[in-house]
Amino acid sequence: MSNLATIRAAVRIDLQDEDATNERWANDTLDRHIERAVLEYSHVSPLEKKSTLQTAQDSRDVDVSSLSSAIRIVAAEYPTGQYPPAYVPFSLWGDTLTLDLAGAPSGTPDVVVFWHAVHTINGAISFPDSHDDIIAGGAAGYAALEWSSFSSNRLNVGGDDVWGRYMEFANVRLAAFRQQLSTLPSANRARTSRLYTPADVRFSSQSTDPGPV
Repeated sequence: MSNLATIRAAVRIDLQDEDATNERWANDTLDRHIERAVLEYSHVSPLEKKSTLQTAQDSRDVDVSSLSSAIRIVAAEYPTGQYPPAYVPFSLWGDTLTLDLAGAPSGTPDVVVFWHAVHTINGAISFPDSHDDIIAGGAAGYAALEWSSFSSNRLNVGGDDVWGRYMEFANVRLAAFRQQLSTLPSANRARTSRLYTPADVRFSSQSTDPGPV
């Protein structure tokens, strides 16, 4: 299984910065660029999560501040435990999700919230190993972009055009990164306000044979 260290090593290979005695980018700097690439990746192919929360006492409001690194809330299930699941419309303002119900629930019942989050990179990663190269390519592009900006007005031992070479590298890598993101299945998924077709459409019951039609 890959992790932050293995992805960082891949970024160094892309940047040709593998000399441990003369590294151009510090680990912390590369980690920041990796996190930036992961954030952009997450907005296209997010981590899908489900959390059980409760309403406030006798209220339609649900506090969603505990949903760490949330990108968007996709659906709210209430009441829970039904089949097919009962999804209700909702509104979101700040950290408060409000269920669009005619009457407020009594007590503090459970509400299952389906939501998208930023992928984790510290420790075990949460995206597929097969996407490591996508993240590494984006991070290398961001690192090169930073270096080209840093070196554009400085004396460079590699020549006056070294910043331009890094800028070209950055543009190529970031273009390839975003092209790869656009081809991910999640990027092409049609998103609607419902996770499932309504029950009355999916199921039908027939107790008599209507005969030929």
